Amino acid sequence: MTDATRSLPRPLADTTASTMVAGFIAMLTGYTSSLVLMFQAGQAAGLSEGQISSWIWALSIGMAICSIGLSLRYRAPVVIAWSTPGAALLITSLPGVPYGEAIGAFIFASALIALCGLTGSFDRLMRRVPASLAAALLAGVLFNIGIEIFRAVEVQPLLVLGMFFTYLVAKRVQPRYAVLGALLVGCLIAGLSGLLDFQRLSLRIAVPVWTTPSLSVAAIFSIGIPLFVIAMASQNMTGLAVLRAEGYDTPASPLISVTGIASLLLAPFGSHGIHLAAITMAICAGPEAHADRGKRYTAAVWCGVFYGIAGIFGATLAALFAAFPAALVLSVAALALLGSIGSGLTQAMQQPSEREAALVTFMVTASGLTLFGIGAALWGLIAGVLTLVILKGRG
Repeated sequence: MTDATRSLPRPLADTTASTMVAGFIAMLTGYTSSLVLMFQAGQAAGLSEGQISSWIWALSIGMAICSIGLSLRYRAPVVIAWSTPGAALLITSLPGVPYGEAIGAFIFASALIALCGLTGSFDRLMRRVPASLAAALLAGVLFNIGIEIFRAVEVQPLLVLGMFFTYLVAKRVQPRYAVLGALLVGCLIAGLSGLLDFQRLSLRIAVPVWTTPSLSVAAIFSIGIPLFVIAMASQNMTGLAVLRAEGYDTPASPLISVTGIASLLLAPFGSHGIHLAAITMAICAGPEAHADRGKRYTAAVWCGVFYGIAGIFGATLAALFAAFPAALVLSVAALALLGSIGSGLTQAMQQPSEREAALVTFMVTASGLTLFGIGAALWGLIAGVLTLVILKGRG
């Protein structure tokens, strides 16, 4: 444990404008990327507006408490997010399953995750992953987000190019505020172009709704076990890789245990699971958040604060994020991740003996490959490890 970890954190003293912006962008990116999946899954399953609102509230409050608590405890930018692949799974798995049985499946999956954390098995596994492959995995996961800014040029050229060149100029003059400058200019251009629409926005406080869980073998196999596999393979493993690639040696077991237990406690209110983030954690852990690695934890703390605020007004989130043009959100997220992508690629290629394996990891992960319902992150890591094993004895 380092001296920085042992000393008491000073989040207010360590906070800068760049860490607050990184926290806000991380929150904004997390919600806009997959909030619609929750509404889609809830509506497909016939849930009431109150149940969907409670679902978002439970996820948001869990993410807020865990992000703030874990970041302060370990002085590291630990960002927690809901399971986006899990939400996508529920769009097809939740309809036809009684909601109480689905809640029981959520609890089952969360209990398995907590068990993995408490036994330390996940920590031991992650420490066996070579640093070069972890860095390549990070770069591969973030690559598709990074290139979205160039795709967005086709949709909103003035908005995106204005943000991009503002970022470049600010990066040369005042690097710490490059992303903030791009965000402000983007909002200005969007406002002048009539792309901001707040007419449907109204403040409504979310009210938690309790659903009594019930266990069902069918629900456990159709929802519980897939949620567990997806969370561990697609999120927790990738999230740990992000932290490792950015130089944080935070122990994995407590992170997995805490998020698993929090998910279990919040499941009756609709939470299908909160886990380590990857993309949003990279925003808070990268050099754009703060030049000093020891102070980037405040970005995750602020992300947690914004999570909490968003959760309280969970019923209004869709209207809020719909007010921003998609090109603006994609562009600011891509700009915030450029440093992490570059850092990941640099670290991945440092060891000549592991370079080919790292390249394979990066390419498979960036491809978006999905097999057996498991995303590219796990397959990229498996491909990289196999490549490393096969080439290890090569002269």
